[in-house]
Amino acid sequence: MTVHLEVADGVGTIRLDRPPMNALDVATQDRLKELAEQAATRTDVRAVVLYGGEKVFAAGADIKEMRAMDHAAMVVRSRALQDSFTAVARIPKPVVAAVTGYALGGGCELALCADYRIAGDNAKLGQPEILLGVIPGAGGTQRLSRLIGPSRAKDLVFTGRMVKADEALTLGLVDRVVPAADVYTEAHAWAARLARGPAIALRAAKESIDAGLETDLETGLAIERNWFAGLFATEDRERGMRSFVEEGPGKAKFL
Repeated sequence: MTVHLEVADGVGTIRLDRPPMNALDVATQDRLKELAEQAATRTDVRAVVLYGGEKVFAAGADIKEMRAMDHAAMVVRSRALQDSFTAVARIPKPVVAAVTGYALGGGCELALCADYRIAGDNAKLGQPEILLGVIPGAGGTQRLSRLIGPSRAKDLVFTGRMVKADEALTLGLVDRVVPAADVYTEAHAWAARLARGPAIALRAAKESIDAGLETDLETGLAIERNWFAGLFATEDRERGMRSFVEEGPGKAKFL
């Protein structure tokens, strides 16, 4: 298998494993979707790490495989390609990308599906599809522009240039830069901390933010309001507020 799901202490690690560069061929895309859907529904997974290994996150699509496709084939495949990445983006739990080495093309697009991105100081990110005479097709034109703004996204997409970790941090393309050897440890720690949190409230927060970004403010406020009120029916809300009153802030333990 080219993608694995490993679970420990409430954290599910979706690990790309297609050496040497974790090229995202059709089989890998389909497997990614399958495991993302598993992570979304498994009760022992409360947060997720996306990881490509110590040397590379993912260097993009399998160009040899893609070159053999004509227009008719890509009309069919492009939806499945997007669906595999959307399955990751829709995991209703905190997701962090642990980025080492290259995260290019589809690799960058996969990192964009996470809620938070921790990059190694050796990371290089970009959307080089324009250099192949095409554009990003797994969400890059949409998620990138929403994350860093349209003009910055156009710079990266129009030129196809790679950015190193420090520039990616300045652009807002990644959220933290750490030594390459520490990337997975730091990402797992971020996920593990949230895995101990209130699962339904975290889901509510993620869905409220993501759905709200796709609509107008009034509708976004309605989404937030409905989730906020709904959480008052949960055990986690009772546990959290009881702990606050009896023990002080930040001491609640959630199941």
